[in-house]
Amino acid sequence: MKNLFLSLIVLFVFSCKNDKNEVDAIIINANVYTVDANFNRTEAFAIKDGKFVATGSTKDIQQHYSATEVIDAKGQTIVPGLIDAHCHFYNLGLNFQTVDLVGTSSFDEVMKRIIAFQNEKQPKFIIGRGWDQNDWQDKTYPNKALLGELYPDLPVALTRIDGHAMLCNQAALDLANITIDTNVFGGEIKTEKGKLTGILIDNPMELVEAIFPEPTKKQQIEALLDAQKFCTNLGLTTVSDAGLDRQVIELIDSLQKANTLQMRVYAMISNKKENLDYYLNKGKIKTEKLNVQSVKVYADGALGSRGAALKQPYSDEHNHFGAMVIGAEDYKNLALRIDKAGYQMNTHAIGDSANRFVLKTYEKTLANQTNRRWRVEHAQVITDNDFDYFKSENIIPSIQPTHATSDMYWAEDRVGTDRIKGAYAYKTLLDKSGRVALGTDFPVEQVNPFLTFYAAVARKDLKGFPEQGFQKENGLSRVEALKGMTIWAAYSNFEDQEKGSIEIGKYADFIILNQDIMDVEEEKIPLTKVQETYINGVAQ
Repeated sequence: MKNLFLSLIVLFVFSCKNDKNEVDAIIINANVYTVDANFNRTEAFAIKDGKFVATGSTKDIQQHYSATEVIDAKGQTIVPGLIDAHCHFYNLGLNFQTVDLVGTSSFDEVMKRIIAFQNEKQPKFIIGRGWDQNDWQDKTYPNKALLGELYPDLPVALTRIDGHAMLCNQAALDLANITIDTNVFGGEIKTEKGKLTGILIDNPMELVEAIFPEPTKKQQIEALLDAQKFCTNLGLTTVSDAGLDRQVIELIDSLQKANTLQMRVYAMISNKKENLDYYLNKGKIKTEKLNVQSVKVYADGALGSRGAALKQPYSDEHNHFGAMVIGAEDYKNLALRIDKAGYQMNTHAIGDSANRFVLKTYEKTLANQTNRRWRVEHAQVITDNDFDYFKSENIIPSIQPTHATSDMYWAEDRVGTDRIKGAYAYKTLLDKSGRVALGTDFPVEQVNPFLTFYAAVARKDLKGFPEQGFQKENGLSRVEALKGMTIWAAYSNFEDQEKGSIEIGKYADFIILNQDIMDVEEEKIPLTKVQETYINGVAQ
């Protein structure tokens, strides 16, 4: 009788265990921000086949699900995998193979880094990026004189932090066949007293970039994998790469299919004839990790290099308006072509003149359509009543909060006291559009998404300046900032039904943090660390 009783107990326990749903993993005892429609919080969730299959309390999840992998979060904060809505993922990886000039405080420091790089690497072409004369005591553009003395025969090309200006030595200019008489639409070749200074603004840079040594396939793969490691360590699970060529997109696809590259990539194709002819005729490409259905277009240059197209002259340069880098009719025809192909158009627009032109073109091209989600990348300086264009469901502002805190030291010098009120106006953009997609534009800015979150909320630099925040009225709430880095960024990529929140049926992309970014003291937000990043429920 005793044995029968024990047998019944064993049978009961076994039956109860079998009543549970077998999944791949369950996460319990967490502080989970789901970022669902109601911004609900929960304690636990279950994962199977790379997707969320249940959310709820720890008790409920343990009662109904069993798994070989049980992760006890011990109260740590979990949020959806972060999405950078505008970055240069591939270029970040390539930059690891060139001279890093970010953070240089003078041209002398630029030269020291170049000399050290040359001594170590012995390249046949010195390529660097990251200098910013606005951070130097002498804020004028450098010139090619010293580069020419040290490297009379070795070509040198150094791109400014924003990617819209370049300093070249004479050897590089000669290789690119750039002379005092060279004329290129959409930018400027700087001269002084009838001689080249070595500074190129916007489109003329392409002449030099065309002679850069092509990276080998091995170097390209290394760049993508280096970028992946760097980004996943910081909690990114999807990147929107703003401008890629077909060969790189196909390499990304092959690495993803080989399970070597886990990062999900929203690939905007670069506005080049060969890319347009191939992709717009082929149609959209969509896999679990790759999404190709948009075109990245440049309307103007950058504010820091005075290439952004303004309605009125720059406040710190008489009679200078910046420049469009694409012809008006070319842009309008391109918009019609992209629309006909069913693709999304994502246009870089910094100055108020460029933004007005882009927004008017979008409005006319998409008239009587719905849900097209065409993006204005940066939407940096908006004046007059142009904010109202963003009321359209067809238009989304794609913004980068750290641009505001990087540019705030000199931006008013460029545009004056009136125009600055409509610059970096993220809250106004949100109020008009109902959502904003947040990114970094890395490697122009740092990759760290928690600096994005901090800049959006606090509107301060890492030293806490300014005390009241830069134009704090245009700061975002923490809820808005997290949505902009998750569900709204996913929406801007037509991916909000598959990612961007911790909900049943979506990819199990999430990150575990060392502190609660929604509650921690504001000044501690930049100190946030990622304990673990999961893509498809697998730790990276």
